[in-house]
Amino acid sequence: MTMRHLSAVAVVLIAVLALPLALAAYRMIRGPGYADRVVALDMLTGVVVSLAALTAVATGRGAFLDIGLGVALINFASTCAFATFLERKRGPR
Repeated sequence: MTMRHLSAVAVVLIAVLALPLALAAYRMIRGPGYADRVVALDMLTGVVVSLAALTAVATGRGAFLDIGLGVALINFASTCAFATFLERKRGPR
């Protein structure tokens, strides 16, 4: 595949990722519980990391990969913090 074809495929995939992004955002806003919202946050950040990688492919700039890595690291830390919060909220067994 040439770079032009690869960029076109990346643009199409970016458009396709709009649906999971919207659905995860809806679940995060309307989720019935905290656990649902945390899972939606994980999904949102996963989609954002993939969008950053596809943008790097489409534009040819590697800086977007650094952005994706940063978002993934922040996601890991926030997931650990939310898990700790949920464990403490539940109380001792």
